[in-house]
Amino acid sequence: MSQYNPEAIEDKWQKYWMKNRSFVAEQESNKPKYYVLCMFPYPSGSGLHVGHPLSYTAVDIVARYKRMKGFNVLNPMGWDAFGLPAERAAVRENRHPADITTENVANFKNQLLKLGFSFDWEREVSTSSEKYYHWTQWIFLKLHEQGLAYLAEVPVNWCPAQGTVLANEEVVDGKYVETGDVVERKMMKQWMLKITAYAQRLLDDLEGLDWPAGVLEMQRQWIGRSEGARLRFAVADQDTGFEVYTTRPDTLFGATYCVLAPEHPLVADLCTADQREQVLNYVEAAKNRSDLERQVSSEKEKTGIFTGSYAINPVNGKRIPIWVADYVLISYGTGAIMAVPAHDERDHAFAKKFGIDIIPVIQPSEGFDVQEAAWVEDGVLINSGKFDGQAVDNAQVEITQWLEAEAIGKREINFKLRDWLFSRQRYWGEPFPIVYTEDGQPHPVDIEELPIRLPHIEAYRPTEDGEPPLAHAEEWRKTEWNGQPALRETNTMPQWAGSCWYYLRYMDAGNPDAPFSPESVQYWKNVDLYIGGVEHAVLHLLYARFWHKVLYDCGLVPTKEPFQKLFNQGMILAFSYRDGLGKYHHPSEVEKRDGKFFLIGSETEVFSQIEKMSKSKMNTVDPLEIVEDFGADTLRMYELFMGPLEQVKPWQTSGCKGIRNFLNKVWRLFIGDDGEMRPFGKPREDVTRALHIAIKETTEGIESLKFNTPISKMMEFVNSCRNTMPPKDEVSAFVRILAPYAPHIAEELWEKVGNSDTLTYSDWPVWDEKALVKQVINIAVQVSGKMRASIEFPVDASKEEILNTVKQHPKIAPRLEGMEIIREIVVPKKLVNLVVKPSKK
Repeated sequence: MSQYNPEAIEDKWQKYWMKNRSFVAEQESNKPKYYVLCMFPYPSGSGLHVGHPLSYTAVDIVARYKRMKGFNVLNPMGWDAFGLPAERAAVRENRHPADITTENVANFKNQLLKLGFSFDWEREVSTSSEKYYHWTQWIFLKLHEQGLAYLAEVPVNWCPAQGTVLANEEVVDGKYVETGDVVERKMMKQWMLKITAYAQRLLDDLEGLDWPAGVLEMQRQWIGRSEGARLRFAVADQDTGFEVYTTRPDTLFGATYCVLAPEHPLVADLCTADQREQVLNYVEAAKNRSDLERQVSSEKEKTGIFTGSYAINPVNGKRIPIWVADYVLISYGTGAIMAVPAHDERDHAFAKKFGIDIIPVIQPSEGFDVQEAAWVEDGVLINSGKFDGQAVDNAQVEITQWLEAEAIGKREINFKLRDWLFSRQRYWGEPFPIVYTEDGQPHPVDIEELPIRLPHIEAYRPTEDGEPPLAHAEEWRKTEWNGQPALRETNTMPQWAGSCWYYLRYMDAGNPDAPFSPESVQYWKNVDLYIGGVEHAVLHLLYARFWHKVLYDCGLVPTKEPFQKLFNQGMILAFSYRDGLGKYHHPSEVEKRDGKFFLIGSETEVFSQIEKMSKSKMNTVDPLEIVEDFGADTLRMYELFMGPLEQVKPWQTSGCKGIRNFLNKVWRLFIGDDGEMRPFGKPREDVTRALHIAIKETTEGIESLKFNTPISKMMEFVNSCRNTMPPKDEVSAFVRILAPYAPHIAEELWEKVGNSDTLTYSDWPVWDEKALVKQVINIAVQVSGKMRASIEFPVDASKEEILNTVKQHPKIAPRLEGMEIIREIVVPKKLVNLVVKPSKK
């Protein structure tokens, strides 16, 4: 084969790897372990687009490199297969979600296989597999056993059209973002996981993790630890009151009003007769807005309603109005706040809008008017009784101690983190291992009864009386508990459940008797490198860390954290084309005329913009199309050559041409026109140096996850060869550093060089520091400023040696005859200029 033919080469080596189990990790090994993982995909019907392989390629490069460095590498793949998307597709297509999921998984796997990733497919998992969710249910029972799973009446986002609870992030303007269906806020009995019991540990154990600073900060913000004081505000003229939590006890004397969340149980009782109708109308309007929406909208416009009642400020006895406003959330703190408009921007805007008193209790700088803006800097206290004159930091301590001494309040640590709402009113999810006896009490099933199988049903909608879809499976639902009639739980777990622990199942994926053996987790411990999108920077990571800590406390895993190093790859964007009516068009429908884009054969102008790849925007590119046109190795290398892994980058299919040309050049370096290997050549100093630079840059680049620069250095090495084969040891070293990036062509050339086995476990080459240093240099030689020659010198040649050689050089000596050298200019390692004039002799 004289021409580089990726189709034949790639098919050959993909079959070889599978047949020879080349990437199967050893379950027991004396080698050091290395566990590298990419976030597993949800197998959607649209399949992979070229943005997806970026993280998989990065992980694969590291995996292949570490194997060659002598590690026992675990690089697994699986499917996050439960969830609402498959259920919605089942309703649309009148097919069972299990059939849709199986079909989608097959498509995804085919795409991944054709890209040559070195996954250990013998450890493949799917969260919707009975063999997998058996152990998800088992872990839930462990949570229940530890008192971390409980039932509670909580406000939820209920979507009647979908018949399920939605997360806050799925609701905008009171509608489900995917379908536009109206969402209601309602109280429902739901399973909750007590993640708040781990709040401090989830915060503390971030220390020591090698994670991006931004992700660590997002985790801290979501957990939201704060120190402050809790105190009770009595309601004037009533025998009742409410508690507030504040992080600023130093500003208590400046509290001029209180605000309750619309869902606060006291709201109805505090409405005076003339305010009742307005308050209840406000509450009704607020309840259908998600927490996230309420917080975001409050930044734009403050809304609220006065109850007609007053509270008593416990530190000075003043009557202050009680308002209801939707920016206060029942799910955070106590669902009630004290407001200090002189020193909080949000409170100030609210007070200005509704004409509430603004009283400063921290001295602003001279000329600053708190009636116009909130003073949010530090200072000393004023209008604060005996605490006047104290600095803010000191006053926070002193006032808190005084509150405790006077039994007005007490010091408290609070967290923004809320317990995890774990129920879903869906079919396509893990059944809970819970039954209810006739008295309505929930009971965990015996472990021996697991798995609680998901029954096959035809209808995925709620029942007519509003129960979840699993209630349709009447026979499945009926069971016994301790000899008593019982009914199974009909809610299912959220999609998060399966992704909370999948990295552990990979350690011992075929174990039928346990989620994983003690020996396997003791060997693999945790994930050494985890690569995935920043969209999972909060919830997935937080939930997985929580479950891992519970398993640690149960003595089931040896580490406190699941993912030691985390890296977020950037997104690959693509050009989309949209007309003036907002309709997207496929690039094949568009042509460019006079610098503008039009629909082919019409005068309808369309506008291009770079956006996230999406099937709805018609700008996705199937990786198999690129494989067909350029080869898998080209796609892999181009994904990493586009720029740093963490950057957002636009996709350009035309960019694949440059990488394909490079691989063609690599092939021609090794293979002659007759299809045979070229004979090995002799060492050349410049080629050797280029090789060792490439080895060094590739080694350090992979270790630091900077993958694009090594490709440039490999290109420089090939260019330095100038179509002349280097010695066997040098080309063998080059093939090995090329292998993680372009494994198919590397394997083929490795074989042609004379090796009978895969290079998967060959030694990684080591660069020679001495070889990096130039031994000879080329110096330009001018005569009276005109370039006359370029002469090679030893790098350490002295000035005298350089001048003597230059004057005797056959291209220079004739030009010195009959001339007098009036000046000798030597720029070290760069230039010699002999300035001459005719001799007088």
